[in-house]
Amino acid sequence: MSKPSSRQELVNYALRQLGAPVLEINIADEQIDDVLDDTIQHFQERHYNGVIRTYLKYEFTEHDIKRGSEYNPFVNAGVSTASVTYPGDSAPTTATFIENSNYIPIPDWVIGVERVMAPRSATGGGGGVFPGIGILGPGASPYSSMIGGLGGFYGGGMLDYYMAKHWQETYDWLFNPETMIRFNQRMDRLYLDINWSALGGGEVIVIDCYRALDPHDFIKIYNDSWVKKYLVAALKKQWGQNLIKFRGTKLPGGIEMNGREIYDEGVKELDIIKQDMSSTYELPPLDLIG
Repeated sequence: MSKPSSRQELVNYALRQLGAPVLEINIADEQIDDVLDDTIQHFQERHYNGVIRTYLKYEFTEHDIKRGSEYNPFVNAGVSTASVTYPGDSAPTTATFIENSNYIPIPDWVIGVERVMAPRSATGGGGGVFPGIGILGPGASPYSSMIGGLGGFYGGGMLDYYMAKHWQETYDWLFNPETMIRFNQRMDRLYLDINWSALGGGEVIVIDCYRALDPHDFIKIYNDSWVKKYLVAALKKQWGQNLIKFRGTKLPGGIEMNGREIYDEGVKELDIIKQDMSSTYELPPLDLIG
């Protein structure tokens, strides 16, 4: 089918693009599965249509709170140890490196975390005269009474309203700091550098993150134009790589295999497709200021 809607239909489409069934494509089924898995992974990690921004809620348990707040790394085993000899010492000194267990598990389909909205008591916020916004975001109900009490600020036109909103955002920035987080996709852990002892069992945080789309659930991924082009080029590269070892072998009729040419074509096509990904389909990196 020209519009594949399953894994096998996408494979059949790619093989037809390479010449099957007129030509015999010398690629093992296991190799085809590997190349297709790599294609989907590349699509999920680099293409803006391979992910979606979502909000996950996580409810803390008493075990979470105890692990994050009462864990004593000097009593329990550290992450690693190393023996070093400092200048002037007669014997090596063992240096112990430790790390707290202040993290929560994250599903493996989460590939990036933007921010975490946690109770302000755990982030050092909540001070001042007025209550903060908590995990509900700007414009939530805690501000309704505050804005209503600003009198002249809120009773005028657009300029007065703008000044009130600006004051609200400034207050929130000062008294409700962002949750400090650390995340690495390969660890499946989200570290929360907050005051865990200020949390209680049953409290909820909201995780603003990006999740990878599963093609089993969203079958249109199999018909994505970039996925199809990348898979065809990657299979061509694999086909040529398989034939390179038979270079110079004569077939009946004097035909000679030229795996190197097929391989080079696949590599060239992949380079063009990856450049197209960077310039067209990939989200640009944000500039760092400071």
